[in-house]
Amino acid sequence: MTSIIPSNRKIIDLTHSYSNDTIYWPTEEGFKIEKEFDGITENGYYYSANKFCSPEHGGTHIDAPIHFAKDKDTVEKISLEKLIGQAIVIDVSEKSLNNVDYQITKEDFRDWESSFGRIPDNSIILCYTGFGKFWPDRLRYIGTKKFGERAIKELHFPGLHSESAKWLIENRKINAIGLDTPSIDYGQSKTFETHRVLCFSGIPIFENLSNLDKLPQLGAFVVALPMKIEGGSGAPLRIVALIQDSKS
Repeated sequence: MTSIIPSNRKIIDLTHSYSNDTIYWPTEEGFKIEKEFDGITENGYYYSANKFCSPEHGGTHIDAPIHFAKDKDTVEKISLEKLIGQAIVIDVSEKSLNNVDYQITKEDFRDWESSFGRIPDNSIILCYTGFGKFWPDRLRYIGTKKFGERAIKELHFPGLHSESAKWLIENRKINAIGLDTPSIDYGQSKTFETHRVLCFSGIPIFENLSNLDKLPQLGAFVVALPMKIEGGSGAPLRIVALIQDSKS
């Protein structure tokens, strides 16, 4: 069978699998799967079926604009043009791994531009903090093994500074933004201003991404398709990237 993927490209999966190990916000119950049938039926053929339950926001997922902005787009209303397209990768891993509370600055974007040129219009921006390598170790990934409200004050992971989000919106034209941590706001945020800035401007957010270290800083093509939940404030996301195959 002929592949629809060009021979000079390869696919990188940016999605964590859903399982009992999937990381959710400490106040959420998490992912549950229940086996309904697994075996040989009375008619002699094998059959398997399960049912699952999951909060919208956990694992690799999308935040729809309505998540933090009243009357903005729900999941099924997000334009596909915002979810499929050219991506750039902002590498702040050295800074983030030395400071778990690091907030990505507008200078980080300007530094990228000093190497690669102006951020292309309609880009999907992926911020590589390096925290994806800690998945699914809750303590290293989010800063605590605790659950419930008592865990919130112990959350520590990098995020995007709200002033950086404002700068992108006011000075560049982006389609979506994502990163390899549980939230676009850093762990110690109490007001989630970065979420609010992006959602008010209609920018979809991708969280808990994986394998960003395998992408070039310029030249990846991303397809980010969420479960199409009508009225959803978020949804599980299957996101992949096409990159140049170095072997071709």
